[in-house]
Formats: sequence, structure tokens, C-alpha cells
Amino acid sequence: MQLLSEISTLLQPHEISFLSDHSKDVPGRLEVQPLEIPDVILIRTRRFSDARGYFCETYHRADFAAHGLVYDFLQDNQSSSIRPGTVRGLHFQRPPFAQTKLVRVLHGRIFDVAVDLRRSSTTFGKHVGVELSSDDNTQLLIPRGFAHGFCTLEPDTVVFYKVDQVHSAANDGGIYWADDRLGIEWPVGSDHVILSEKDRRLPMLADLGPVFD
Repeated sequence: MQLLSEISTLLQPHEISFLSDHSKDVPGRLEVQPLEIPDVILIRTRRFSDARGYFCETYHRADFAAHGLVYDFLQDNQSSSIRPGTVRGLHFQRPPFAQTKLVRVLHGRIFDVAVDLRRSSTTFGKHVGVELSSDDNTQLLIPRGFAHGFCTLEPDTVVFYKVDQVHSAANDGGIYWADDRLGIEWPVGSDHVILSEKDRRLPMLADLGPVFD
């Protein structure tokens, strides 16, 4: 009940009613799995299939709030990558435009990575990497304070993500995807990776300087 009272100010009246009446059913609607860095969370939603295909609710604010995941998502982004081995990242936005991201794949597969850039964190400079696919209905929640990037594993991969802050080009930042200090085992090597010129020029972590406390 304490959690409900804390989040009720962020929800609409009909969402509060839903949460009060149906929160006991949420574990069956939403599966939440903290990863090696616990603030990064893998989320699975139920999918209902029949001869036509399937239906699923990919985001329901009250369901997320019942698990303590309360975010005011303001913008949706989508990218399409034609070839496997395309890396986008590692990106972040500086405060006050830092973003929490909720990432899922609409078509294809990716290796998705979050790097902890919080200087006060015991996992600063460490990362988590997971595979997301359009087939398994998984999403990755990456909180503010992390750099994010992914590598496509299939042709014509489409990635969709929600963010809780609008894009600000003046506050864009990033770190180089293949920085040895990060220790990321990417599924593509430097000789075959497809990168934007902007991402090729991103700094190493050691050269970045403080961004997040």
C-alpha cells in the first residue's frame, strides 16, 4: 500500500483504480528480471497467439508502476538497420536531458548493451549485454546514468524505444563502442562493423570526464 500511495500522484484516476483492483494479477502480466547491474531490468510481457498471429500489451503504466517502475515517457524513437553488424552507440544525453530508455525489437534481433556511467556507482564502467528479439517479447529498461548501444544480428532490424526526456542535440554524448576498458564482447569485429562517422569519433571512457554523479 505504501508503494501505491507513492506512485498514485503520477497516475491518472482510472490507472489508480486498475492498480488497486488488479495488482495481484500483475506478476502474470509482467515479468521483471534485474540483471547483473540491478538497475538495468529485463522485462517480458505476455503474448496471446492464435491462427491469425498474436496480440500483446507492450507497455501499461499501471502494470509497470506495480513493480516500482514509474516513468513519465515523453517520446518514442524507432530505427531501422539494413545490415547485420550495424552498431548504434554507445549514446547518452547529459543532464538535465538524461533519459531512461525502454527498448524493444519490432523486427530482427540485437545485442543490446548498457554501460554504467554513474561515478558514485560500484559498477561504474561496467556493462550488461543481452539479446533482444522480436520473437521473444522482451524489453530492456535502461535508467538514466547509463550509455546505451546495440549491434544488429539480422538484416532489416527495427528497434523501438520509449524515453522519459525529449531529444536534445546540444546534450548528446557517447563513448566509443569498442573501448577495451569496457570489456564488451560484441558479436562483430572492428574490421566488419558498420558505424556512423559520428560514432567513430566518440571518446574513450577515460577521456570522457564526469557526466553522472
